Amino acid sequence: MTKLLGTIVSFFMLATLMAQQPKQVFLKLSTSDSLKKYTDSIRNLPPLEVKSIRANEQGPFAKSNISKNQIALLNTGQDLPFILQNTPSVVVHADAGNGVGYTGIRIRGTDATRINFTLNGIPYNDPESMGTFFVNLPDFSSSVNSIQIQRGVGTSSNGAGAFGGTVNLSTNEYNPNNYISFQNSGGSFNTLKNTLLFGTGLLNNHWTLDARLSKIVSDGYIDRASSDLKSYFVSTTYWGEKSSLRFNIFSGKEKTYQAWYGVPEELLSTNRTYNPAGTEKLDNPYEDQVDNYNQTHYQVFYNKEINKKLQWNTALFTTLGKGYYEEYKSDVDLADYNIETNGKIWVPTDIVRRRWLDNQFYGQIAAISYKDSVNEFTAGGSWTVYDGLHFGTLPYLTQNLAPANFKYYDVDAKKSEINTYIKWERYWLKNMTSFIDLQFRNVQHKMNGFKDNPLLFIDRKFAFFNPKMGFRVRNKSMTYFTSIAFANKEPNREDFEANKIQQPKSERLIDWETGLELKKSKFLLNANMYYMHYKDQLVLTGKINDVGAYTRTNVPSSYRAGIELQAQYSLSKKYSTSYSVTLSQNKIKSFTEYIDDYDNGGQISIEHSNTNIALSPTLITNRTFQWRPNERFAFIWTTKYVSKQYLDNTQNNSKALDDYFLNDINAHWQIIDKTKWKMKIQFFVNNILDIKYEPNGYTYSYIYSGATTTSNNYFPMAGRNYWLSLLIDIK
Repeated sequence: MTKLLGTIVSFFMLATLMAQQPKQVFLKLSTSDSLKKYTDSIRNLPPLEVKSIRANEQGPFAKSNISKNQIALLNTGQDLPFILQNTPSVVVHADAGNGVGYTGIRIRGTDATRINFTLNGIPYNDPESMGTFFVNLPDFSSSVNSIQIQRGVGTSSNGAGAFGGTVNLSTNEYNPNNYISFQNSGGSFNTLKNTLLFGTGLLNNHWTLDARLSKIVSDGYIDRASSDLKSYFVSTTYWGEKSSLRFNIFSGKEKTYQAWYGVPEELLSTNRTYNPAGTEKLDNPYEDQVDNYNQTHYQVFYNKEINKKLQWNTALFTTLGKGYYEEYKSDVDLADYNIETNGKIWVPTDIVRRRWLDNQFYGQIAAISYKDSVNEFTAGGSWTVYDGLHFGTLPYLTQNLAPANFKYYDVDAKKSEINTYIKWERYWLKNMTSFIDLQFRNVQHKMNGFKDNPLLFIDRKFAFFNPKMGFRVRNKSMTYFTSIAFANKEPNREDFEANKIQQPKSERLIDWETGLELKKSKFLLNANMYYMHYKDQLVLTGKINDVGAYTRTNVPSSYRAGIELQAQYSLSKKYSTSYSVTLSQNKIKSFTEYIDDYDNGGQISIEHSNTNIALSPTLITNRTFQWRPNERFAFIWTTKYVSKQYLDNTQNNSKALDDYFLNDINAHWQIIDKTKWKMKIQFFVNNILDIKYEPNGYTYSYIYSGATTTSNNYFPMAGRNYWLSLLIDIK
């Protein structure tokens, strides 16, 4: 009922907004000059997303912008994180080992649950887990026009998760000309990508339509880590003279074989592709040990230029998701699944279980902006509501002791948020800009039980004040900036599954940033220093909750400090190179580690101090060399180095990921008819030196027979692999 009400409310507001379309202006376009004037006025409108989502060029922040052409050079069908992997301070990984399927990203060692992702300014992070799963939107990069990565605490308009970094993806840019594009690609591990894109250009001086249809399949590098991914994207826009209205609908359907268990350390040298998923079934692994999920997004944007100084923007959205992951389990105790066993204490049974998630996320964001020659004011905010149903079914049992698709748990959750902000940018003496940003957030979590603890009910409210301020000074070719920002973040769903004594506190972050930028005709240098101090950061310590699951624990004090360097140099018209280095220190000042004691029961505790934060390398480097002898051919060579990472927070060398150094090459050749069509052939060789490396993993320790045993599990990436792509654009 709640979900239905949410849908009705969202689409009632959507319909109301559409009914308030701007008055149509029909121009007499009798000459080519008048047509050009009109289309130029449209082109000067901002992308259709809520204004001030992104940091502008004057903002005192460390950021990277990726253009559509740069995205196209890297878009082979791999998940979005792999398009971002050569930006500063970024490390990516993939369950399947080849970047197709489930992937992850860390920025400055911060995981995706603390990085805010937005699609045209609309929040994408899952409100409960706070993670991002771009496997649910396969090939979304083919519809993206630009990407901005802002490292550190983001501006208030970046949303609730703007804690350790923000990534904004924009699809809503103006395409004045009609086009059709065919993209067909194939590569190692039987990976295939087929994409069709088309757009109408400007119709009747007011309308545009853009669309995409995609399919990606792959066997994956890891055994049985297959992916079957389908998606579409449709966007239509009405362009008025001083206003615009856009409607987006895009959807993804993924079916991936589970590969999230990792490879045990003892098999890493002999069987790097080992996958235990589905092997509880005798004989052959279970064929349907899969993750199966469908996600659909509806977005409506309205931009209105009230006058030359005042602009209003708003957006309504609804995201619908439903799916499950399926597992074969052997010799289970049916009492754990709430099934009567006719008085028998133990009935060994094989089952197939499905764990479902059926959710809806909807809301509205809005902003009004005033800009004159020296001031820019923005006031905005948002409201969002998340409804999530969690339930499990049993489609198969070896013993007929329960009806078909028996529902063995059924719990629901709701999360709502209201936030407001005001921003003021002031331009001083033509070369200095000051920045003040004040955000107020109110968040409420309601959880009516958990899978393993159905009687635990949570109702928690959080009120946050997040101020940010800074300034930027420009002097000829040199620019200097500094800022300080405060951010607070609520715990995720799993953190709350604990008794009242163990209930988590919210995290707090103070982020100091200072940097400079030097621009010359052939040379660009960026240097940025940061200090991110955390209070009550939630980390895994080995501590278990009420139902025996490992849960994150607040640690009093921790920090990340580092320097980021970027340099670009054009050697000539044919040769250019770029380089980035991140050198950092990431420390927990003190925490308590918990280890299961199977000899005596319970857990033992060990105190640690001044240890490295898990999965946070001290050194990350990226280098790109490009040779472009003419407009038709280009050769790109990239390298990446990531230093050693620890699997947990104990800084134990026996629980670590080795450093690695990667080399990739990308060659592309274009055949161009400037009036009609373009054909481009791309060839990639990834990991050309065939390096064996693992960018992600996890660890577990326990005491048995008086000895401490540690089990490390890793997620290996593919060795040398290839990719060939053919693209045909028709105007």
